[in-house]
Amino acid sequence: MPTTNDLKNGMTLNIDGTLMNVVEFQHVKPGKGGAFVRTKLKNVRTGRVLDKTFRADEPVEVAILDKREMQFLFRDDTGFHFMDTQTYDQSVVDAGAVGSAASWLTDGATPYVTFYEGTAIGVELPAAVEVEVTETEPGVKGDRVSGATKPATVETGAVVQVPLFVETGDRIKVDTRSGAYLTRVQ
Repeated sequence: MPTTNDLKNGMTLNIDGTLMNVVEFQHVKPGKGGAFVRTKLKNVRTGRVLDKTFRADEPVEVAILDKREMQFLFRDDTGFHFMDTQTYDQSVVDAGAVGSAASWLTDGATPYVTFYEGTAIGVELPAAVEVEVTETEPGVKGDRVSGATKPATVETGAVVQVPLFVETGDRIKVDTRSGAYLTRVQ
């Protein structure tokens, strides 16, 4: 069984039945007393970050996660439906596990879905996605102030601040982490 001396950033631990990602850790060897390990852990389900201190060489349980590339099919009352691109098995993922990724999921997208003991616990999108603008106000000629933006609704229903030259029907690239406009796609 691994110990706190084997910790690495990004490692997922099962602490008292709760899945926690190691955000950062630090081995501390004080002048007197035993060595210990200070960690910042992020709860996988809630996203809450907490500080926890372990004794050096304390055994920890590492969670074995299964990350699969899956194609997003559709969403309905039961959740988000995905299909495994290798086995063609379909899975329903509840909205809590999808989280903020729901704002950027388009039909046919292939994000990575993370499973723990057969249950989906998260959806990981690429850093940027291409979406179509479905509604925005037209840019007025002469209203070209440098850096000016306007709200635009995209095909997933999310609202993005875009430059004035972007019009309805344009495809744009959006940062999935911040929801910021990146560029217009030709």
